[in-house]
Amino acid sequence: MSIDDKTQTELEAAVFRRLVEHLRGRTDVQNIDLMNLAGFCRNCLSNWLKDAADAKGVALTKDESREAVYGMPYETWKAKHQNEASPAQAEAFKKSNAGH
Repeated sequence: MSIDDKTQTELEAAVFRRLVEHLRGRTDVQNIDLMNLAGFCRNCLSNWLKDAADAKGVALTKDESREAVYGMPYETWKAKHQNEASPAQAEAFKKSNAGH
């Protein structure tokens, strides 16, 4: 399959938007669960977005990149949706994501 660069970028952007929209709808899934299962979370996506902006010389703050992923300010999302990690979640995180 041959796809030109512009179309490839458009497809990848559409996939990213769909992933972000999906995660916004799944507020029941905690970031620590994502980290333990997949090795990344919403914060990782926002950091990757900021890294990409930095690489292109686009001004984007950490707060702005998080809001782009969470759909609201990060502190608001945390207050509404983030639960305290259980001891089992914290232990699994230590084992699978040391240094992350």
